[in-house]
Amino acid sequence: MDGISRPDPVLEVFADVCCPFTHVGLRRLADHRRRVGRSDVVLWVRAWPLETVNGAPLDPEMIAEEVDALRASVAPDLFGSFDPSMFPSTSIPAMALAAAGYRRDARTGEAVSLELRDLLFEHARDISDPAVLADVERRFMVRSDPRDVESVRTDHADGRERGVTGSPHFFTTHDSFFCPTLDITRDDDGHLKIAQDEAGFDRFMAVCFT
Repeated sequence: MDGISRPDPVLEVFADVCCPFTHVGLRRLADHRRRVGRSDVVLWVRAWPLETVNGAPLDPEMIAEEVDALRASVAPDLFGSFDPSMFPSTSIPAMALAAAGYRRDARTGEAVSLELRDLLFEHARDISDPAVLADVERRFMVRSDPRDVESVRTDHADGRERGVTGSPHFFTTHDSFFCPTLDITRDDDGHLKIAQDEAGFDRFMAVCFT
């Protein structure tokens, strides 16, 4: 978060803007934060660009399978208008725009990060479309530039150094948690199975908001 004052307390997470597991995790975390009255805790959503990690763009059909499994099990209230045909060709510009939000201030960065995910997963908008990103820039009064693209690369390098294993990977003051609220497996036929990890969620919330 170079160029602005880092808030305290802050909950740091490395994630791809196109990761549906992150969308669920951030929504639940924000809902819990509101219920317990801890608006002082700010989410610092840093870039973990899976297309860089994997060496290839994300597959829309794979993401659609994950969305279907999430919607059928733990998140029936989310992904109302997800459309794989509108899946972005790259997530880098969107994550650079989130970085531009954090350059302005932490709460703007958080708001932009959550809005981009809502546009993709709840409103079937292509967040690699320059017109979509320009509208977000206008509404949040931020402007992405080459510094923010470099910030995506810096986040990836920092995440590798710190042992990020996937999206989302959360860091608190003393602990780190990879996808702490979901139990994700495949059955013998290869079908994706997702369940809410209630005990993991309670432990994670206690660490985040104690």
